Amino acid sequence: MRASGYISIKRKEIKVISYLESFYLTYLRSMIRLIIADNSQIVQTGLHSIFSNYENIEIIGDASSSEVLYNLLVSFEADILLIDFTAPGFSVDTITKTLRLQPKLKIVALTADQSGATIVNALRAGVTSYIRKDCDVNEILDSVRETAAGSVFFCGNIVDRIRKEAIDVEDLAVATYDCEPTTISNRENEVITLIAEGYTNVEIAEKLFLSTHTVNTHRKNIMHKLGVKNTAAIVMYAVKKELVSPNKFLFAPSANS
Repeated sequence: MRASGYISIKRKEIKVISYLESFYLTYLRSMIRLIIADNSQIVQTGLHSIFSNYENIEIIGDASSSEVLYNLLVSFEADILLIDFTAPGFSVDTITKTLRLQPKLKIVALTADQSGATIVNALRAGVTSYIRKDCDVNEILDSVRETAAGSVFFCGNIVDRIRKEAIDVEDLAVATYDCEPTTISNRENEVITLIAEGYTNVEIAEKLFLSTHTVNTHRKNIMHKLGVKNTAAIVMYAVKKELVSPNKFLFAPSANS
């Protein structure tokens, strides 16, 4: 009887340990491991302050030059690299070599205002998302979260710059998606669906736990990628791709019914 009781206790202990291990592994998978690459200590400190308030982002290293960055990537596996490749000690070539060291790494460029050509070259080199240093705090935070979730994120200023300089959209598309067959990300499909269902930017932001500014940026990116100029065209795309049912619009109750 004693032996049987002892085995029963051990089994319970094993279940508890197994549960804790599973919980810990789930927690680790949800963590975004981030490396910051910028030669400015002030910028590094500011970014640390931003991400310190978000428990699912762990900064695993800072790099003040390309060589320091390469050493970090040899020692640690990261999910996101937030880099100013235009800063002294870095270059577009840094991006290429970084991806050779860790091919699954996703890169968010964070620079001062740049020419459209510089932006496109960075995208061709392997940058996933691109924001400017004059973006607000929420947009910087969202760029990392969205990119880690599999989306491509551009702040509105970057899209405007590319349009202003008449950069060939094909240059942007090839670099951005790196020959992936899907040009609209999962997050953008969510936004398209909610737009088609009649939600406002504010309501979409609340549903997806994003800032209104980020939703507006997604809307601009979606319209740019689809080559459309109004909400009606986005709705038509959603129906065509079966993101929403046409019955929602054909059989919706009228105001007089």
